[in-house]
Amino acid sequence: RSSPDVFESRMEKRNEVKKQPVGYSRQAEFVRCMEEKARPLFIAEGLGPKMSKGGFTRDKTLDSILNVEMVKEKSAEEIKQIWNQYFSAKDTVYAVIPAEKFDVMWKRAQKCPSICMAERDTAFLYALPRKEGYEFFVGQWSGTELHFTSLINVQTQGESAPSQLVLYHYPELQKEKGIVLMTAEMDSKFLVVHEAQCLANQVQLFYATDRSETYELVETFNHRSSEFKYMSVIAELEQNGLGKALRPARVSDKS
Repeated sequence: RSSPDVFESRMEKRNEVKKQPVGYSRQAEFVRCMEEKARPLFIAEGLGPKMSKGGFTRDKTLDSILNVEMVKEKSAEEIKQIWNQYFSAKDTVYAVIPAEKFDVMWKRAQKCPSICMAERDTAFLYALPRKEGYEFFVGQWSGTELHFTSLINVQTQGESAPSQLVLYHYPELQKEKGIVLMTAEMDSKFLVVHEAQCLANQVQLFYATDRSETYELVETFNHRSSEFKYMSVIAELEQNGLGKALRPARVSDKS
């Protein structure tokens, strides 16, 4: 009676508490929120699969990198931001590929098995700009992994030539989220990140292109190797501007 406003306010809060479901607790909600934040989205390094002889991870699954269960409730855009933010701090190549684009790449990789590389999945020859000319790398699919080895190593060591770059594609979220996650491992004695990125960009150029003449180079390399021309790869690179940043600036002739 002395403070009717205060009494009315307390009664309203009491009614709000009664409307909350049984077991509801703001403290419990807070604790649950903090526990989720404490749980890492990415698996700690060193706890994943063992390394192969070449220094690359053997059987590298998405579960060995990312806490997949935790990201299932997130949108594709949120997962993309998380993936990019995490790997941007690391010295490596990474990407989030639209499902439609990867689907084109994957179907073409299955469609065109190599007859020159022990009849495994499709292979192709990629060109990496160097100070003088280009260095060629053979990129060969093995499942959803794409292994790169310099052509000179393939010519001298054959099937035993070690990989110098491996691109790992993870289609686990392709159907549900419409994205495919990609990351890589490389041998830093042979490649640096921007060189590995140039090779990775060429994969989409040749396998996901809408231009039939460009993809035809992949088919020619695998099925009609005698007709394949190295300069055709270089021409495609120069036409699309890939690897331009790797070329040293030419000093103009002032004479």
